[in-house]
Amino acid sequence: MREPGRISIYLCGPTVYGPPHLGHGRATLVYDILRRYLEWSGIDVRLVSNITDIDDKIIERAEREGREWSDITTKCENIWFRAMEGIDVLRPTDVPHATEWVDEMVEMISTLVSSGAAYATSDGVYLSVESVEGYGLLAHQSLDDMMAGGGEREVFGAGEKRHPADFALWKLAKPGEPAWESPWGAGRPGWHSECVVMSLGLLGDGFDLHCGGQDLRFPHHENERAQAVALGREFARHWMHNGFVVDAEGEKMSKSLGNVSNLLDLIEVYDPRAYRMVLLQSHYRSPVGISADGLEAAGRSLAGLDSFVARTASLGEAEADAETVAAFRAAMDDDLDTPKAMALLFDTVRKANSVLDSGDESIAAGLTSAVREMCGAVGLRLVEQVAVPADVLAQVTALDAARAAKDYDTADAIRADLQEAGWQVETTRDGTTVRR
Repeated sequence: MREPGRISIYLCGPTVYGPPHLGHGRATLVYDILRRYLEWSGIDVRLVSNITDIDDKIIERAEREGREWSDITTKCENIWFRAMEGIDVLRPTDVPHATEWVDEMVEMISTLVSSGAAYATSDGVYLSVESVEGYGLLAHQSLDDMMAGGGEREVFGAGEKRHPADFALWKLAKPGEPAWESPWGAGRPGWHSECVVMSLGLLGDGFDLHCGGQDLRFPHHENERAQAVALGREFARHWMHNGFVVDAEGEKMSKSLGNVSNLLDLIEVYDPRAYRMVLLQSHYRSPVGISADGLEAAGRSLAGLDSFVARTASLGEAEADAETVAAFRAAMDDDLDTPKAMALLFDTVRKANSVLDSGDESIAAGLTSAVREMCGAVGLRLVEQVAVPADVLAQVTALDAARAAKDYDTADAIRADLQEAGWQVETTRDGTTVRR
């Protein structure tokens, strides 16, 4: 760490032009788990995660729908944070918006142009990748290898570029597009420039960790690093990339199938903690399949944990079993081996239940405290179950009957009433259940 006891992290945040999908959920949950574990370990975490609120995709949607681009970004950002709250992701320490940092981006690009590392064309300003020593480091390819066919194909094109892999730092605006003034003409910053300016601006040179999905390794993260190198500044000391979300069932996920394709649907249909559990049982670098079966299995595991909490509530406070906590730390410190940590968690629950069955509450209390410690360290909330009133059960029955009759409007109305009354509603292919 750059400073003992403190860690600085930059996580590439959303481009706010649509609802957050399951891939977004994985990235935010993986690094929320990391953050919570580090804080549980006594480390002060500063997590910066940006909002990209100006981008080609935003402009394209605004033009397609005849809307103001800022209307789209404002509404989509609100949806983003509603979804993050729903899956219990802590809000970042800092949430910079790209549009708030345009002056600093223009200043950085001007420095790159002045040094000869960047140049202007008739459509914008480009970084000369040939001026950057070690370009391709994160992509694990040399520039020659990338030109031979590897890497991101979108970097090729633009006839005025000095090299096909040169990328845009500033894009001149077309008529009607949002624009900011610059020495090269009215336009907007390139995506790669946005993140390098905000990360260095808030966390400073040599910040500890840069995170994001595996798909961002190249070109986005490579092109961030290239700008910092060209500026002569120390960029991230370490990088962390999570794996992809894949379709585990070979079919499109949808609410009508009891499956989901975005986070808001997931929150509505399943226990929101289920997605965190699925990811905890997979290594962050590996691809993970999200399916109805997987989410339902995770929900059952969570129900088991909740039942354990109810059973052990009377044991009171006790010092957590030291051997168990040490084994948990060892797993998490080994490249965030959450699958091993979760195996330990459920093994500890089984042991505690077994000890309770034998009547030894003192040992059970230590194991129970260890379970609570492990859950807290990775952000798994434990919920003590309460009895469901008869009138609520009647609504659940009516909801399932409406779904069976394909009367989805009525089913959605009943679901909304239950949620407004404070019930978590989970609908699977086996039917609907509720919990506080």
